[in-house]
Amino acid sequence: MLLRVHFFPGLCLLLLGLALQFHILGWLLGRYRQRGWIISGASASTILLVLGYALEFPWAQRISLVTWWTWLECAALVETIWLMGFSFALLIWSRTPRFDPARRRMLRAAGAAVCVVPVVGTAFGYVRRNRFRVSELPVPIPNLPKDLDGLRIVQITDIHLSEFLSERELAAAIDMANETRANLALVTGDLITRRGDPLDACLRQLARLRADAGVLGCLGNHEVYAKVEDYVTTQGRRVGIEFLRLQSKLLRFGSAAINFAGVDYQKMYSRYLAGADRLIVPGAVNILLSHNPDVFPVAAAQGYHLTIAGHTHGGQVDFEILHQHVNVARYFTPYVRGLYRHQKSSVYVSTGLGTIGVPVRIGAPPEISVLRLCAT
Repeated sequence: MLLRVHFFPGLCLLLLGLALQFHILGWLLGRYRQRGWIISGASASTILLVLGYALEFPWAQRISLVTWWTWLECAALVETIWLMGFSFALLIWSRTPRFDPARRRMLRAAGAAVCVVPVVGTAFGYVRRNRFRVSELPVPIPNLPKDLDGLRIVQITDIHLSEFLSERELAAAIDMANETRANLALVTGDLITRRGDPLDACLRQLARLRADAGVLGCLGNHEVYAKVEDYVTTQGRRVGIEFLRLQSKLLRFGSAAINFAGVDYQKMYSRYLAGADRLIVPGAVNILLSHNPDVFPVAAAQGYHLTIAGHTHGGQVDFEILHQHVNVARYFTPYVRGLYRHQKSSVYVSTGLGTIGVPVRIGAPPEISVLRLCAT
C-alpha cells in the first residue's frame, strides 16, 4: 500500500535524504565526533519513523496514511534540499586554504549561506503559497465571430486539496472566481493529490462555481493516480460540472458557436490526442481542455484555436536569471506559464491553485485565470 506508483517520487527523495545524512555523518564522525552522533540520532529517528509505519505500530496507526505520507514527503524534500546545501558547504569548508585567513572567512561565510538560503526560501514560499490572485488577459483568435468577442472564461486548475490547501482556502478561491462574473467556468484537473485526500469536499466547493453557460472540465494526472476518474465524472455531473472525457460540448452565444472538447490526462511520450480530431466542429471556434500543455503542437495541427491547460504550477518555484526562467517544469515542457502562440492557434497555461511535494511557491503565485476572447 505504501509503495504505490505515485509515492515513488517522495520515497526516492526520502532515500536520497538518508543517503546524504550518512555521507555527512561519515564526514562529521571523522572530524567532530560529538556532532556526528547528533546527526546519527537524527538519521536513526528518521529510519524508526519509516519502520514505525511499515511495521504498523499502534501509535503509527492513529495517523492516516495520507496525512503521514504527505508530511513525510514534504519533510524529505525540504531536508534533502538542505542537506544538498550542507554537503556543498562541507566541501567548501574542507577545501578552505589554511594559509589565507581572509579567504577562509569568505568561503566559510559562503558555505553558511548555502545552508541557510534553502531554509529561508522554503519558509518564504510556504507563507506565500496560498495567496491567490485573479489574472485576466486577452486571448486573440483569428476571425472570431462578433458574438464571441469579449467572451470571458474563468479557469480553476491544479487545486490539490490536501493537507496544504484547506477547504476554507479553496472556498475563498471559488468566491474570487464567482466575483469575476465570467460567461463560462472551467476546471482543468488535479482536484486532489492522492487517494484519501478530501475529494468530496473539493467537489462540494466546485459545485459553488457560477457562470451563465455552466461549468465544464477535464481530468488530470492525479485523478489517474488516485483511480478516481469515474467517481469524479459521476459526482461532478451530479453537482453540475460536466467533465469532458474525449467528449465535446457545443455552446451558442447569439449566432456564434463555440465548441469545447476535453481529454483525459495525456501520458508523456504517448500518442497525444488520439481521436480528439473527431471532436472538432467545422465552422465553430474549437477550444481544447487538456490538463497537460505539451499536447499543444498536436492540438494546433488538428485545428484547435485554443488549448487551455494547467499541470505545471508555473514551475511552482521559479527563478529568473538573465531573463531566463529556471524551474523544474521547463525540463518537461516548453509551455510552463501564460499564453503561447503558434500560427493561428494558442495555448494558455495557468499556474493553478495548489502545490505538490513541498507546499512552497516562489516566483509562480497561485491564480484564478480569466481568459477574454478577442478578435485579431
